[in-house]
Amino acid sequence: MDAQSSLVLPEDPAALAAVIEAATTRLAAARFAAVTERELLETAEALEHVHRRLDGVDAALLVEVSDRGAYRKDGFLSLHQYLSSGLHLGDGEARRRRTSVAAIGRFTGMQGQTLTPACPATAEAVNAGAIGTAHVLEIDAIMDKIPAAVDTQTRKLAEVQLASVARELTPEGVRTAGHRLLAHLDPDGSLTDERDRKRRRKFALMPQDRQLMSKVTASLTPALRAKLEVTLESWAAPGMNNPADPDSPCGAREAADPAALAAAAERDDRTAGQRGHDALVALLDAERAFTAAGTTGGGRLSSQLVITVTDKELREHAGIALTATGTRLPVAELVEAASGATPHLAVFSPPGSAALPGSGTAPRLEGSTSDAVRPRPRLHRTRLHGAVRANRSPSFPGFRRRRPDEHRSPRRRVRTA
Repeated sequence: MDAQSSLVLPEDPAALAAVIEAATTRLAAARFAAVTERELLETAEALEHVHRRLDGVDAALLVEVSDRGAYRKDGFLSLHQYLSSGLHLGDGEARRRRTSVAAIGRFTGMQGQTLTPACPATAEAVNAGAIGTAHVLEIDAIMDKIPAAVDTQTRKLAEVQLASVARELTPEGVRTAGHRLLAHLDPDGSLTDERDRKRRRKFALMPQDRQLMSKVTASLTPALRAKLEVTLESWAAPGMNNPADPDSPCGAREAADPAALAAAAERDDRTAGQRGHDALVALLDAERAFTAAGTTGGGRLSSQLVITVTDKELREHAGIALTATGTRLPVAELVEAASGATPHLAVFSPPGSAALPGSGTAPRLEGSTSDAVRPRPRLHRTRLHGAVRANRSPSFPGFRRRRPDEHRSPRRRVRTA
């Protein structure tokens, strides 16, 4: 402590960050074999306190970056995009950082005043180096589950108690203590109401794995669950919507021929989960056919599936195509998916890269891209065209774009051939 207090440190944050970087560089080259076991443990403890304090520094820094839109200086559209792609953290870690910042960050109010953190006791513990981001995420998750009917004072006391026990427990221990706290606050679940369910509802696609499969994370309201159950009972019934069976009835069970359905059910060897997946595919195909028929209403445009693929990949039915949102799609499955769509061709740079936005119904897509040219649609240069090209750009490997906004028409359009 004496050596620490004798140091003369700069006041400028950038200069302080440079000092930390220089110190860690020097520390990385240090010979730990030359110190005693006690000194090793003391050093490990000191560094852990530093890591945790830096979590608080990180929150304060990201609040400023967000409030001032500093990420735009490097060409990013959001804080999440900056964290995920600019700092190469990935979507998962970027979400965790943002959740932590929302819990312990000191944001600026409408009148320019500095607001108290959402979890003030937790923020204090982080700044003291007593807990880290993992503890913060557990505390935030528990606080989010406290029913809205619980009064403000009780909610504040709950956060203080969680922050207090977090100083002595692991993140897993905080989770266990939090569950006990929730059981005490709402033992029979009677305090949970519609506000809580609306706040916690979600449906999110997880990143694709090495086999291009995606998991889904969801928290469904009772109403959505009830609708989904009755729909799957019909569309995912044994024998219905089986892609491996050409004689399988399509659509809802109520509209199927009873004899054909019974025969298809006998041949159906899918699991319940596989039937549910195939039912969802059939539902989405039916929805796209419905909107393509001009029944979207309100003057809205029907949805489009925009895919980039090279002429060689399409001709050989091999390789991986990319959607406008960054999803990787095997070309063999692309041809099947586009079989019931009206394809359009748009040639981009580099030569040989094509976008096939399709909607509606038409004969099966076969042969090269030149065979697929139909009407000449309008593509939005600033949105659709840019988003599609970016997915193939070598400057941004792995860079995912959000779905283009198809319902807003920029001033400039380009008609493609």
